[in-house]
Amino acid sequence: MGNIALLIIAIAFAILVIFLVIVLHKVSKVVEEANRTVKLVSSDVDVLLHQADDIMAKANTLLEDVNGKVATIDPLFTAVADLSVSVSDINTSSRNLVGRFNRSSTGRKTSAASAVVLAKTAKKFFVKKDKKAAKQPSQ
Repeated sequence: MGNIALLIIAIAFAILVIFLVIVLHKVSKVVEEANRTVKLVSSDVDVLLHQADDIMAKANTLLEDVNGKVATIDPLFTAVADLSVSVSDINTSSRNLVGRFNRSSTGRKTSAASAVVLAKTAKKFFVKKDKKAAKQPSQ
């Protein structure tokens, strides 16, 4: 009976060893595939990192260019803001002048006279005398 028990144990051990060999063989294939995948991903990541560096360098160059152009345009916006303030001041002065003329009238209609005075005042703001042309004699 002891021999049969040893034989059963030996057969069970052999089946266990065969099962473990099969499992280890499959695990070995999985590890090899994992190694190939890691190598492939590493090479792809290297390419992607190189391309990302190129993109970042181009983006930095583009950003510097945009910053330079914005710095060039800033005085234009300042000039436009100053011009709008000047136009607003002219409008306010014109309204004040018209208001004075309307208040100074004593019930008579002086809109024509007010318009003429207003036009002459506006002419002073918008028409510049050409001093150089006035100084040079006509030939």
